[in-house]
Amino acid sequence: MTSSLYPTLVTPVGPLPDNALTWNRQRHSQMPSHRYRDVYARVPVPITSRDWPANRLRTAPLWVPVDLRDGNQALAEPMDPARKQQFFELMVAMGYKEIEVGYPSASQTDYDFVRLIAETDIAPDDVTIVVFTPARRELIERTVESIRDIRNPVVIHMYTATAPTWRDLVLGQRRDGVKELIIAGGRDVLEFAGHLPNVRFEFSPEVFNLTEPDYALEVCDAMTTLWDATTARPVILNLPATVEVATPNVYADQIEYMHKNLARRDAVILSVHPHNDRGTGIACAELAVLAGAQRVEGCIFGNGERTGNVDLATLALNLHAQGIDPMIDFSDIDEIRRTVEHCNRIEIHPRHPYVGDLVHTAFSGTHQDAIKKGFTEHRTRSAAEDRPESELEWRVPYLPIDPADIGRSYDAVIRVNSQSGKGGIAYLLEAEYGIELPRRLQIDFARHVQEHTDNTGSEVAAGQLWDIFRTTYLAAPVEAPVELVGFDTNGHHTTVTLGVGGVDSTTAHDGIGPIEALTTALTQNGFPVEILSLHQTSTGAGNDSEAITLVEYRHGLRTAWVAGKDRSVLTASLTAIMKAATMETESLRR
Repeated sequence: MTSSLYPTLVTPVGPLPDNALTWNRQRHSQMPSHRYRDVYARVPVPITSRDWPANRLRTAPLWVPVDLRDGNQALAEPMDPARKQQFFELMVAMGYKEIEVGYPSASQTDYDFVRLIAETDIAPDDVTIVVFTPARRELIERTVESIRDIRNPVVIHMYTATAPTWRDLVLGQRRDGVKELIIAGGRDVLEFAGHLPNVRFEFSPEVFNLTEPDYALEVCDAMTTLWDATTARPVILNLPATVEVATPNVYADQIEYMHKNLARRDAVILSVHPHNDRGTGIACAELAVLAGAQRVEGCIFGNGERTGNVDLATLALNLHAQGIDPMIDFSDIDEIRRTVEHCNRIEIHPRHPYVGDLVHTAFSGTHQDAIKKGFTEHRTRSAAEDRPESELEWRVPYLPIDPADIGRSYDAVIRVNSQSGKGGIAYLLEAEYGIELPRRLQIDFARHVQEHTDNTGSEVAAGQLWDIFRTTYLAAPVEAPVELVGFDTNGHHTTVTLGVGGVDSTTAHDGIGPIEALTTALTQNGFPVEILSLHQTSTGAGNDSEAITLVEYRHGLRTAWVAGKDRSVLTASLTAIMKAATMETESLRR
């Protein structure tokens, strides 16, 4: 059945599945899902005792950003030398100690950038430089030539695809042939770079996650033997989920199998390189670390071919949110984002974890109310313990981390639209203008804001909230039937002069306060108003501060709110009461 609104879509109308439950009425669609096989039909998944589900993340792995190589080759417009250098210097400033800088045998720009590192001091001595090469002799030779005279530690990263489909369709080789190709490449690496004391080696069986476990183990052990892996000069074995094809637990099983069965395990740095084709690259990396991985390759915000490499920023800040030092500095995440967006020429999505413009923003009323109460409790606890807010345990609802940790202010935490509630509206008015609304006024004001957002369909900024507040509670009536002409208070004696219909009426009051004196005078002149509550707040700060008095009043069965504003607290209060009397009179006249 097709829809007139969406003619390209066909609503599933096939029979219900045989095992359909009464509460699930989904039907078979026209999608040709039968064309695909699950991972278990494509590669043997190793049977393991599965220690990883009981393990816990306790420390950060070694992070290796590959933005300058893997990320760069996925850009529609690869980075020019200036952008590449800017990105590299950002990574150094953030604290990355191992950085894959390029594919020097495939690109003159990459080759020249490696030479720039060799010939300048842009790479601190403790930063390891990684260069990437396929297992081909002439490309390995050019790769080694690019690192000539580099003083830094260097990793030569050699890769070859090992999965059956790639062996058959791309390389045209059987298992033994691909293994020999890999070993030949490994011998070439030794010939050209084995004598260099600052160089170590890395091997990636590309598409590891679709490679038979016994074959991946056989090839990796052959490489650690060939390169004589030792604890003093360990070999990196990088096991990529080059194209993500299974749930993350399968990748964890594959990693744990290698972790438990590799020869020379203590001389191997076990690395992973997840991609994000199924949208679970983050989970794959985290479970892989639980399963024994010690090193993670990815891109800072997940750029990469197709749906991208694993996102190192999200991984690192996930650890931070669990109380684990990520060992990388994200304290100015907006500056990091600006640089990455400039270098990649790709904007970060507003909902991207941690860095997106909206990730710390709440529009929903229930969320806003909880966040507002969380902030209040946090400030109260800080004062009670006499400790800075930045040192306290973070427990504000709906915010996994304190935005201030990554250089964000609280300005955009709560924003108001048609989904918002009284808590968020009150928080925004207080945060921007210092006005604290009592709960019952929050409810009343929220009705007016809701009416505005329903009519406009748009978000309401703090300035617009203030405009709505002024119009609703502070605006003076056009024609006031009664006005305050004079007011004098001296100790327990107060004189009130009201103007009614052009005639002044003066009354004297003893033994009561100014507010009660005014309400009594109003009642005596035919303008009764019952004050239910009176709240003091202010707007602005210092010499620019103005007092605001919020008055809840009742006339008959009706209750309502008004406000008065002045530099004098007393004048603001009297103004609010006069407005209450005036509003009731106008209401009766209507």
